[in-house]
Amino acid sequence: MITGGTDGIGAALARALFSRGDRAVMIGTDPAKGERLESEADSALGKAVFVQADLSLVSNTRRTIDKLAEEYPAIDGVVLCARFMRSYRSMTAEGLEDNFALFYLSRLLFSYGLLGPLEKTDRPVIVNVAGPGHDTPVAWDDLQSARRYDLVHAMFMTGRLNDLLGVTFAERHDGGPVRYVLFHPGTTATSYAGELDPQTEAYLRQQKMMAKPPTEVVPPLLRLLDDPPKPPLTAFNLFTELNVHTKLFSATDAERLSRVTDELLARVTR
Repeated sequence: MITGGTDGIGAALARALFSRGDRAVMIGTDPAKGERLESEADSALGKAVFVQADLSLVSNTRRTIDKLAEEYPAIDGVVLCARFMRSYRSMTAEGLEDNFALFYLSRLLFSYGLLGPLEKTDRPVIVNVAGPGHDTPVAWDDLQSARRYDLVHAMFMTGRLNDLLGVTFAERHDGGPVRYVLFHPGTTATSYAGELDPQTEAYLRQQKMMAKPPTEVVPPLLRLLDDPPKPPLTAFNLFTELNVHTKLFSATDAERLSRVTDELLARVTR
């Protein structure tokens, strides 16, 4: 299962998987991109399946997870890639900041919501592609950037929330088979999908010209999927393992975030 599976790193990984004979289920918003990948897989050893869903809405994410769990009772790996960059703060129809909802909440819901099918396979793994280890402070009184919104800051802080998500997940499921991996792809020429001001768009276009192609991120991802690390939680920058025993991966902070998130999600009706 690959969220954000029709663009950038997600699409490159999907191609590698179905080319070698695996089934890649790609969750995305654009049917045309999904259908193109499905067509590519027609002549491949494996299979590609596209599932259309807007994961910025908690209700849509929950329904999508329920559908996937029903259709696929055994899942080997979940790779979380979905994100959408916005120069200006935007709210979803459910009253949540868009980046917070998509880049953090959807990943949390996928992590826990597909636990049952994951536990039915031999070496299940969740890979959260979110750039772990950045030292941006968590604004506990402003998690959804209402007081201060800046695209870069919002992305980095939400990345911190994903780090803490991994800590909590690993603690809760330490005795289970599912490994949780936080993964940093480095600067990569993805689609940089988003709604951007001209200055940011020009900067990202320049970055894209100098960045490595998504195909270079595929080998370390395949290694993690094929041979998940033994510890319940690990973090990598491509092939280099990072230290998850620092204050950036605080169990106290992770528990605090978990309580706040549970209260918030309880107010979002199905």
